[in-house]
Amino acid sequence: MTAALHKIVIVGGGAGGLELAATLGRKFGPTHVILVDRAAYHIWKPSLHEVAAGMLDIHREGLSYFMLAKDCGFTFALGEVAGVDCAAKKISLDCVLNPEHEEIFAAREIVYDTLVLAVGSKSNFFNTPGAGEFALTIDSTEQAERFRQRLLHAVARANRDKNGSAGPALQIAIVGAGATGVELAAELTQAFSEMAFYGLDNFDPSADVQISLLEGAARILSALPEKISSAAHQLLLDRGIAVKTSVRIASVDAHALYDIQGERFPADLCVWAAGIEAPAFLAQLGLATNRNHQLIVDAGLRTSDPDVYALGDCAQAAWGPDGKFIPARAQAAHQQASFLYGALADRIQGRQGATRMFRYKDYGSLISIGHNRAVGRLMGVLAGRGLFVEGLFARLMYMSLHLMHHLAFLGLVRTTSLAVGRLLLKRGAPRVKLH
Repeated sequence: MTAALHKIVIVGGGAGGLELAATLGRKFGPTHVILVDRAAYHIWKPSLHEVAAGMLDIHREGLSYFMLAKDCGFTFALGEVAGVDCAAKKISLDCVLNPEHEEIFAAREIVYDTLVLAVGSKSNFFNTPGAGEFALTIDSTEQAERFRQRLLHAVARANRDKNGSAGPALQIAIVGAGATGVELAAELTQAFSEMAFYGLDNFDPSADVQISLLEGAARILSALPEKISSAAHQLLLDRGIAVKTSVRIASVDAHALYDIQGERFPADLCVWAAGIEAPAFLAQLGLATNRNHQLIVDAGLRTSDPDVYALGDCAQAAWGPDGKFIPARAQAAHQQASFLYGALADRIQGRQGATRMFRYKDYGSLISIGHNRAVGRLMGVLAGRGLFVEGLFARLMYMSLHLMHHLAFLGLVRTTSLAVGRLLLKRGAPRVKLH
């Protein structure tokens, strides 16, 4: 395939997909690189818990894909994938409708020479009865906004209906104490304090709200070192959050959750953050997948079709000789995007070099516990040993990860300007989004 003809189509504009499109676009231009996403704007997924709590305004945070495409030299196609034909090497996109159901973009097909699937993941309900109907998720900006508005309405009702009765007026259950569940629980305690500040005279967060974090494993953050887990556990308890481990949820209804022992956990709002799975359509493409619909990739991030690659949460990639797989983290997607730049550049330029082998490096993990605290472990320091960090220093490092993501496609000047601008805008806005 000649360089003039080779077309790279990337489906999914998350952390990895967008960074890959931006780096390839700057080098080869819009005729070679097409990014497809069902949303018109990008947000860094690890910040969705802040959107859900109202501590981050999505209408200020989101970056237009059309703008990024123009700035970074790739083509953007708005639309949801309706099908992938690997034999014909083309993808189909559904038509795009506005809220009045008027057609904005017609259904269409896009041919490719190389396809990269970076469609992320969604919550896995594990076939729990009632979970899909009654539990909320925060896998996307739309879902995070839906939860935020439900939360605002629930707080307003609690403020209105409080009559001096004993017990919390609002009970929230979060299923799953991985990074998402822990960070959301901590962020909510901050949000409730801010909401009470803005005119909720009958609402006392310390007495009127009970947040329960329910985890099936023996400890929270079970995928991370025990020291991080213990520190985060104590910080959550300090904030009045009820942390319950070894709790396996058997069913969910409109007012409560029930574990396998029959214990009832009342909940006015339930958030499910207990695991992930890739979009189901991936299992229908004729490519090798696992039971969670993730595409099984080799050391070069290629699927069972050598012209189809996968990265990020939707890919299962081996990590080391002991049977482990690369974790679903933003840092993994970032590293995979950087790796694929070289492999795809070879394809665009018609080079048939030696197969590149991806090597994942774990640089540690940071968990946000509200707006002024974080805990985590940094790797690659102190002669290769992990360094435990916590407090304000860890929080600043956590915030820097978001800026580093923006730096990959906005550049230093625009990223700095954006950070300063958002800091100034906060001066004229409430500390929590109230509308």
